[in-house]
Amino acid sequence: MDVWKLLREQGDVPAMLEQLSGLTVYPRSITTDNGDLLFMGRQGRERRLGVLSAGESASGFELASRQVTVAGQTLTLGLGALIHANAAALRQRLPYTAPIVLGTRKSAGLGDRLGIATPGHLRAIRQACGIAPILAQQSIREMERTDRTPDQVMDDATWGVFQEGWREGFGSDADHLKTHQDIDVCVAAGFTLYTFDPRDHVDNAADADPVEILRNKYAALPWAELDSTPEQTRQAYLGHTWELSTACTIRFTEEQLLRAACKYGKGLAHLADMYRYLDKIMGNRPYEVEVSVDETDTPTQPVEHFYIASELQRLGVTWVGLAPRYIGRFEKGVDYIGDLDVFEADFAQHAAIARELGPYKLSLHSGSDKFSIYPITARLAGDLIHLKTAGTSYLEALHAIARVEPGLFREILDFAIAHYETDKRSYHVSAELARMRPSASLTDAELEDALYSFDTRQALHVTFGTVLTIKDDQGKYLFRDRIYAVLEDNEEAHYRALQDHFARHLTPFVS
Repeated sequence: MDVWKLLREQGDVPAMLEQLSGLTVYPRSITTDNGDLLFMGRQGRERRLGVLSAGESASGFELASRQVTVAGQTLTLGLGALIHANAAALRQRLPYTAPIVLGTRKSAGLGDRLGIATPGHLRAIRQACGIAPILAQQSIREMERTDRTPDQVMDDATWGVFQEGWREGFGSDADHLKTHQDIDVCVAAGFTLYTFDPRDHVDNAADADPVEILRNKYAALPWAELDSTPEQTRQAYLGHTWELSTACTIRFTEEQLLRAACKYGKGLAHLADMYRYLDKIMGNRPYEVEVSVDETDTPTQPVEHFYIASELQRLGVTWVGLAPRYIGRFEKGVDYIGDLDVFEADFAQHAAIARELGPYKLSLHSGSDKFSIYPITARLAGDLIHLKTAGTSYLEALHAIARVEPGLFREILDFAIAHYETDKRSYHVSAELARMRPSASLTDAELEDALYSFDTRQALHVTFGTVLTIKDDQGKYLFRDRIYAVLEDNEEAHYRALQDHFARHLTPFVS
């Protein structure tokens, strides 16, 4: 029996499902598979998976089932919680709810620290056609700070895709991985993109070391792990010229080669090791890799980018995106800080290298809210661009809270100001406490403006982990449960804030 056809013959399918299940049904979630009708709905603050089947019960899911009658036909209605087992089963039943590899398609990473932002993200993606979304995206650091696991990050994306009925494919980014153990837990969760972060192996001092010190460091590099020798590397780069475009000619001096090799050599050995380990444990499963050198102390010069990419190729590493440390400042939660003309000239060289040695995408890490550079990067990189965002989704959740529950926002604001100096230590930020206004000095109408002021926005951005995990003396979350309650009670306001904010991010990249 075709359950969908049976319900459609009776009239309004979502309305009938609501009558049968007692849920408020998300219409876009309704779909069919092997004769079953699958949907998602909510009752109060709880979302539920629903399966209407002509058989005794739907296979693969953990559901509480009962018999219902439609047009004289007896059907089985199963309702289940949004637990991991049901998310895994859903990915098997509906492949569009599982991540895929995206290759070099123009893309945007939409990190979701709360796990409920995916519907809003997808509405922005629908509005800005032609950009592939990466929806399950979190670093190990972010997961630790929010008490989430790779499975939870993946499952939250799956449920959001199902709720919105998104069938165009999405990626999943295990971000800023540093160890084999990081890889293991993310492979187990089913991630498809693995972003390797070699920052702990980058020698930032090499950017300013005297040449004699560089020569000693160069001789001591792990040449066996790099499958090369000092002389072979000199021969590969010195005395050669690469005309990549009118904007980019690569020619190494001895000093430039020494700085590039000493700065990144150990990191390249680490990246090759991570790549080989991932390739081994993935077996025949599809995957892709991004390389991130953005969280280093100094910019990645074009010759250094060329060296990194050339050496990775020689070492057998394949990647779809690379994130240099661009010139200027990419601070959290705020626009680009620097000379736009200088940035444009520098980025044009990075784009030429990515085309010539790839093609691969240039990734904009800490890319959220960098509105002034989006038109530049879109024009110069074309489709070879990946915008990576994370914390700005949390800030838009606070934006929605400021609108509908200003009292809670005031508490979070004052808490963030009080904890900023501690929580900022692992971030590149320059906000100053003296320029932040406590909530008592703001009217309700001024709260949204405060959220978008430079200093307050950075304080709110970097304190997300503490806000979401701190507990009171009785062991209860101080903010977390109330944040979720407000956002779930005002779901559409939350989605609208996300859609409007990300449409502004994505529109400059729509060709």
